[in-house]
Amino acid sequence: MTNTQTARKVSPSRIFLIAALVFIIGWVAMRLVAPERPTLLAGSRPANLGVEAGQLAPCPPTPNCVNSQSNLPSQAIPPLTFQGNPDQALPQIENIVKKLDRTRIITSTDRYLYAQFSSHWMGFVDDVEFVLNPEQKWVDVRSASRLGESDLGVNRQRVEEIRAKFSPLEL
Repeated sequence: MTNTQTARKVSPSRIFLIAALVFIIGWVAMRLVAPERPTLLAGSRPANLGVEAGQLAPCPPTPNCVNSQSNLPSQAIPPLTFQGNPDQALPQIENIVKKLDRTRIITSTDRYLYAQFSSHWMGFVDDVEFVLNPEQKWVDVRSASRLGESDLGVNRQRVEEIRAKFSPLEL
């Protein structure tokens, strides 16, 4: 008997299983070592971010976005309200956002704040914007996932978490 006859054949399904395990172990290791590093699932920054004529971009037709300027019940969320000095509202929100996990402040001005949040294991990125409306004493907010159809309510929960930390603050 020759060596080729005695060698075990490795089935394609076994090769696939080994490759999948190596990939999963590599992915988990990468997320543990460098969770802030973008993944293939981060998506691209949308071109429609920012404020135009006092308005944030409308939400896409997918259920993974909330916007305090939206009239659609599935996307609408109340703005963040405050009492006191409007000049302190966005700096307070920025301080709250900076303390949240896997967050990057991209743009911060006296009337606009833009941050990116990334999910821990998969590295999905959500774009979150705040625009100050000093006359009305509120801050409009838009939080949207870049990819996918559903966010399992993450964007709405994030805005409500920020609201809960912002509301009791004295400005």
